[in-house]
Amino acid sequence: MQRGPSGLFGKSEAEEELSAQPDHALVGVIRMPGGTTSPVRSIIRRIVGAVIALAATVVIVYVGRDGYRDSAGGELSVLDVIYYATVSLSTTGYGDITPVSERARLVNVLVITPLRVLFLIVLVGTTLEVLTERSRQAFKIQRWRSKVRDHVVVIGYGTKGRSSVTALLGEGADPSRIVVVDTDRTSLEAASAQGLVTVNGSGTRSDVLRVAGLPRARAIVIAPARDDTAVLVTLTARELAPKAQIVAAVREAENVHLLRQSGADSVVVSSETAGRLLGMATSTPSVVEMFEDLLSPEVGLAIAEREVERQEVGGSPRHLSDIVLGVVRDGQLYRVDAPEADAIEDGDRLLYVRKVTPPPT
Repeated sequence: MQRGPSGLFGKSEAEEELSAQPDHALVGVIRMPGGTTSPVRSIIRRIVGAVIALAATVVIVYVGRDGYRDSAGGELSVLDVIYYATVSLSTTGYGDITPVSERARLVNVLVITPLRVLFLIVLVGTTLEVLTERSRQAFKIQRWRSKVRDHVVVIGYGTKGRSSVTALLGEGADPSRIVVVDTDRTSLEAASAQGLVTVNGSGTRSDVLRVAGLPRARAIVIAPARDDTAVLVTLTARELAPKAQIVAAVREAENVHLLRQSGADSVVVSSETAGRLLGMATSTPSVVEMFEDLLSPEVGLAIAEREVERQEVGGSPRHLSDIVLGVVRDGQLYRVDAPEADAIEDGDRLLYVRKVTPPPT
C-alpha cells in the first residue's frame, strides 16, 4: 500500500476529486439537517398551490376573455373561464368530446378535474418532491460550505461518538455546528435526526474530511470502532488541521502512545475506564453513581470549565464557593492541591463542579 495525495492509501481519481466537486454533486454525501413534513401536510400544501395557480389563471383569462372563442358559440361566462383554466392547467387538451352544457362543465370542474389533479399528485408528486429536496439540499450545502468554521467534527458515530455528541449538546453546543463523518447509513440517519450535519464517507480519506470542513474545525472527536483506524484518522486529521484540538478514543491502553505520536491532544481509553468503573462498582457503587452524575451534563452535577473573575485573582481556588478541581494555566492542568495552583493568576481557567438545573417542563 502507498500513501496517496488524498489520504493514507491510494484512491481512484474520482475519489481524490471529491472535495473539488460542485455543491450539487455532494447531495447524498453531505446531508444538511431539516424539518420533516407529514405526508398529509405535504399533499395539502400542493393542493393549495394548485388552487392558487388555478385562481390566477381564471383571473388572467377572464380579463382577456374577448380574445377567446367558444366552439359552442357565445361569449365566455365565468364558468367557461374556470372550465378553460382547469383543462389547460391539467394538460387535458381538447378531444372530440367536449362538454357544452353548464351542468357537464360544472361536473368537469368539481369532480373530474380534482380526480385528475389527485392522479397527477400520486403519479408525479414523489418525483417532484425528490427534485425539490435535492435543489434545497444543494443550496444549503453551498451556504454551509462557504460559512462553516470553528465547528466540531465527530468521526465515527457509534456508541462513543453518540455519547460525545450528547455531551456537546448538553453543554449548549449548536447542533448545526457539529459534523458527523461515518459510512453507516443508519448511524448517519440517527445523527441527522438530531439536527447534525452528516458526511457519508471514510474518516481515513482526507478528501472526505475536507468536505466536512475539517481544516477549519475547532475540535475533532475521533471515535471509530478499531484502534488502528483511530491512528490512521488521527494522522490524516492532524495533517489537515494542525491547530485543531484532537480528542481520540482507543480500546487498549497500549495504543495511547500511537495516538499521541499521530497528533492527538487527548486520548481516552474506553476499555480500561469501563473496567475501573466495573471494579469500583463491586465495592463502592455510590462512587460509580457519582462519576456517572458528573459525566452527565443534563442533570445533577457536571464538570465544567470557566474563566476566573477579576476579584478571584490572587486568591486560592480552595477558598471559592465553587468546588474547584484544578487550574488550567497556559494550556497546562494543575490539580487543586498542586503548588502551582496555590494562587489564581490572571488568564487562568478553573475546572470546577457545576450544578445543573434541569429546564422547566
